[in-house]
Amino acid sequence: MQTLEQCRVDARIEAVCSKGCRQVRQDIAALEAGAQLPETRGLSEEERSTLLRELKQIMAVYGDACRLPPT
Repeated sequence: MQTLEQCRVDARIEAVCSKGCRQVRQDIAALEAGAQLPETRGLSEEERSTLLRELKQIMAVYGDACRLPPT
């Protein structure tokens, strides 16, 4: 059984991932820089950390596919 926290994070992960591969990578970069996303509003610091960690794990499956261009 999932905790309420995990359910909240899972719902946000689905929302972020629905935006597409390139946008997810941009959102990961924004989160790493400390930015807030609409999908992270109302989450605790711990929940945001969990969200970021899980997004990175999901995107690791794709390897170099849809990587962001160097800035």
